Amino acid sequence: MSQKTSGEFEKEFMDGLAKKTGKDLKEWMATIDAFASQKRNEVIAWLKSEHGFGHMNASLLAGIHANDGKPVYQSTSDLLENQFAKAAGMRSVYEAFIDFAKANFPDATVLPKKTYVSILENREFAAVNIKPKELRIGLDLGDRPFDEKIEKAKLSGPMPRISHMFVLTDAKQLDADIAEALKQSHARCH
Repeated sequence: MSQKTSGEFEKEFMDGLAKKTGKDLKEWMATIDAFASQKRNEVIAWLKSEHGFGHMNASLLAGIHANDGKPVYQSTSDLLENQFAKAAGMRSVYEAFIDFAKANFPDATVLPKKTYVSILENREFAAVNIKPKELRIGLDLGDRPFDEKIEKAKLSGPMPRISHMFVLTDAKQLDADIAEALKQSHARCH
């Protein structure tokens, strides 16, 4: 049985909100706007105590409110666009890397997160930080020694087991060595 993603939970919650509570999302946004506090934890506590929400649903609703009434977890394209906001010049290199990863792992999923992009097949085996002048591609390579191409990971966001990274500034760097490193990381994660 596969677990639901946060986006799937959020969509289910939003789709059933009016039926379960008698108010649609727009009405709930107005209700929260009228509440004395806009602090997220206070909004959550208030939704639980005054409106009978469970903790998870109160958290989802407060999160959507804090995101200007838009889904937090469903809009992965927004998450990706936000990462390119200060790194527009890296888009072609990013797309080349995604094509390279997909060529080596046809079943892989590319999942934008808030601060990085996860590459996974059930489990995350690579992570991408998009910087203004480079991509940092994080891998789980255990205790493999660092060298001139693969160094200690300096990424924000992914799990601590992402131990190594290579810095990508040009699609021409995507070679057999990088493919092999991706395969090693994939094997370690599975």
